[in-house]
Amino acid sequence: MKIFYLSIFTLFLIKSATYQSKAHILKVCASCNYTTITGAVRDAKAGDSVIVEKGNYFERDITITKPIFLIGIGYPVIDGESRGEIITVESDSVTIAGFQIQNVGTSYIKDQAGIQVKGKYCQVLDNVLLNTFFGIYLQKAHFTLIQNNRITGKAINQISSGNAIHVWDSKNIKVLNNEVRNHRDGIYLEFVDESLIENNISEYNLRYGLHFMFSNDDDYLNNVFRDNGAGVAVMFSRNIQMIGNTFDHNWGSSSYGLLLKEIYDGKIEKNTFSQNTIGIYGESANRIIIERNTFMNNGWALKILGSCMDNVISGNNFSGNTFNLSTNARKNYNIYDGNYWSDYTGYDLNRDGIGDVPYRPVKLYAYLVETVPTSILLLRSMFTEFLNFAEKVNPTFTPEGLIDQSPQMKKFDL
Repeated sequence: MKIFYLSIFTLFLIKSATYQSKAHILKVCASCNYTTITGAVRDAKAGDSVIVEKGNYFERDITITKPIFLIGIGYPVIDGESRGEIITVESDSVTIAGFQIQNVGTSYIKDQAGIQVKGKYCQVLDNVLLNTFFGIYLQKAHFTLIQNNRITGKAINQISSGNAIHVWDSKNIKVLNNEVRNHRDGIYLEFVDESLIENNISEYNLRYGLHFMFSNDDDYLNNVFRDNGAGVAVMFSRNIQMIGNTFDHNWGSSSYGLLLKEIYDGKIEKNTFSQNTIGIYGESANRIIIERNTFMNNGWALKILGSCMDNVISGNNFSGNTFNLSTNARKNYNIYDGNYWSDYTGYDLNRDGIGDVPYRPVKLYAYLVETVPTSILLLRSMFTEFLNFAEKVNPTFTPEGLIDQSPQMKKFDL
């Protein structure tokens, strides 16, 4: 993902500030009137711009209490020397752009961050954050934009690491075009409503690429979640749209591409689930539309537990998965219709593109593994083939009514 340089954007911010009759520009550099960012921020008035020239600034606990522009030229480095938080925003309408912010102190008492925002209508743009414990931390920061930032941590274990982008109790947040890696969670949201998470890359994080709870009416579009402990966890939320995302190689003993728990009335569409232990794991996930997705080369494409009801799984491609579907229930409360299954062996005599024989996604061996996990050791044996064939001829154990009546003969062009 491209991180945009600031030249044109910086000129725009400076020019817009000069149009305000009482606004001033305060410059910070080794030979300027201000040699510290802290001093310039302290003296700036509402609407002023603090322009920081390229260089190294060993500062921390920079507190912004008025609406200003804080702009870096050539990515000046603000180094907290691992001794505390670096920038704290306690005002509305603050813009921070164009810095390299590094070395926040680790704390087990306070959530210290490279940039912590406690005001509304703020912007955090085009920054590089390195080894910052928490990278960008928002609380009650409604209508804030986080865009084009690159955040890289040094997380070794979950206890001593924070999240790259952490948002709490905020509405109308936009998180766009960021790269986040090597933290506990790449992006974490709690009590965050009516927000947009789009075009981000989240990878190599210890726990989740994206983790959100108690957050409603949000859209997650065209993001990449790759090589995380697990891809995305969605918990206790409603009206979530997850469209066009990539869940790739989230692999481990208890790893998911997408975990759904206590989620209602959402849409999962046009996503790609590739090489995950489990593509989608659903527990008490209800009234979800899962359509036009690609599931390929996963351990389990879908694990949908018996507590999931009124979901529609339609128009998806299932290719090369060890198990296409697994469940722990004998009855089915969801609709599976019109999907492509690469292991479907039926025929199409009237050549309408729909198989004439219904397809049963849950194989007897998949049901056995769900019931007796140690039976996975028999995965490649002739015994499993015999079990599946016997169940296909005379279905007895697999869930009643869990059938795709319209299996597709050809893969969808998604």
